[in-house]
Amino acid sequence: IATSYNNIGFIYYSQGDYPRALEYYEKSLEIWESVYGVNHPDVATSYNNIGTVYNSQGDYPRALEYYEKSLEIRLSVYGAHHPDVALSYNSIGSIYYSQGDYPRALEYYEKDLAICERVLGFRHPSTGTSYNNIASVYVEQGEFAKALEYYEKALIIAEKTLGFGHPNRGIICNNIAGVYKIQGEYAKALEYFEKALDIKEKVLGSEHPSTGTAYNNIAGVYKAEGEHAKALEYYQRALAINEKALGPEHPGTGATYNNIAVVYEAQGEHAKALEYYKKAAAISGRTLGANHPDTAITKSNIAGLYMSLGEYAKAIDYYEDALAVFQAKLGSKHPNIVYVRNQIEQLKNKEQNSP
Repeated sequence: IATSYNNIGFIYYSQGDYPRALEYYEKSLEIWESVYGVNHPDVATSYNNIGTVYNSQGDYPRALEYYEKSLEIRLSVYGAHHPDVALSYNSIGSIYYSQGDYPRALEYYEKDLAICERVLGFRHPSTGTSYNNIASVYVEQGEFAKALEYYEKALIIAEKTLGFGHPNRGIICNNIAGVYKIQGEYAKALEYFEKALDIKEKVLGSEHPSTGTAYNNIAGVYKAEGEHAKALEYYQRALAINEKALGPEHPGTGATYNNIAVVYEAQGEHAKALEYYKKAAAISGRTLGANHPDTAITKSNIAGLYMSLGEYAKAIDYYEDALAVFQAKLGSKHPNIVYVRNQIEQLKNKEQNSP
């Protein structure tokens, strides 16, 4: 029965229904604990699954609590050099990454990598995943050469072990493209994003949510290049896929509304931008909760729009709402906190200096 509850929980999690997923994962945990006690691998798996739900909900302190419980059991049962221990290190690293604590994230990702290299070997897909995660930290730290070095290592492993048409290769191509985009190398970024799209369309189909994500990413390059019409074309494709595959109330659909709003704002179509931002905020608020970082990001975007329109009081209200969430959910060093504080300070100075 516990396994069935766990599987049902996974289905709800995959659908983005995190409260129902949590309900079934907790039922599974209760049974495992009553049958095996608190120091069993299945209990550790349940803790990890619950942590993953909290992670997706943006409740990073709760997620970390459950991931650490899982790690403690796995260390006790398996010892320090087991692949499941590596998975726990990876999960904990992902929390620190989301909180903007990149040195701690790197510490745990490197622990994960050390186990994978030692136990699974240098060419195992899990080792490639570790390289990919470390690269992601280097991106956030602005060390793009190092990031590309680790992404290339991950790409070589994926191509040798999984093949050129595997979805994991597509993910890595996507990440490499992201680095080139940040560096302003849009032609290279588009090349790798299109490789990722090609894989996703062939393997998953033209109406899969991951294909929608690929359209989103290509749109982002066109937006950065100022080609707003092309950007909207690709965002609209992504939106059509998300609404059909995920539903109109899924966080992924809300994220695409947010992206479309950014383009309208760049074009000076403020009314349309505000309409789409508010759609995104409403979906995020209903599905993820008012205190999720993604909801706060959309509120921050709305604040920026009001700021550009000279409606400083409204902008401050939205920025302060966003800041409260960021301070509760993200690490004190997270760039979002620094950015929003600076924006609020600028707005208050403008209010004081306005006639």
